[in-house]
Amino acid sequence: MTSLFSTGLFLLIATITPGPNNLVVMRAAARNGWKAALPMVAVVVAGGLVLLVVVASGVGSVFSTWPWLRDATETGGVAYLVWLGTRMIAAAGREVGSTALTGGFAGLFGFQFINPKGWVMVLTVVAALPVTDAAHALMYLAPLFLCIPTVCLLLWAALGGAVARHLTRPMVRQWTDRALGALLILAALMFFV
Repeated sequence: MTSLFSTGLFLLIATITPGPNNLVVMRAAARNGWKAALPMVAVVVAGGLVLLVVVASGVGSVFSTWPWLRDATETGGVAYLVWLGTRMIAAAGREVGSTALTGGFAGLFGFQFINPKGWVMVLTVVAALPVTDAAHALMYLAPLFLCIPTVCLLLWAALGGAVARHLTRPMVRQWTDRALGALLILAALMFFV
């Protein structure tokens, strides 16, 4: 039970702290209200659950066998985040939907498989759980990966919704978009530190 509690606590800390998914959800809520971010929350959580299934099924061990694949995934994820942050800055103040920035819902779902923070989180949690077969690991972890990220992303959406009224002024909206884009780029580049 202690291991499951520790796993849940780690997952809470990993998903509540700023990261690409949180910033994209917050931006969507800030621009269009928190309800507009709900489909994005669902897509991010679904992508995380599928990533969990993939890692628990043993695919995560491929990174141990071929370290270059881990490096390529990290580099691809960082490049995508820098591109996404750049697009947020370039589109600052303009009416561009957050899903358009991420390549739609399919792009946001697919991003979960190149998100370095997501891989580190899932690989750490699966490796720490003292269960050897995928079915038992999923039985314990799937509810955590469903509930904890959903609550954390909803909190980020609520934060975005709370600042939405301030974004009615074009200059504030423009600088907020620029700041979120810059934070996304900074978060991405921190993976290389």
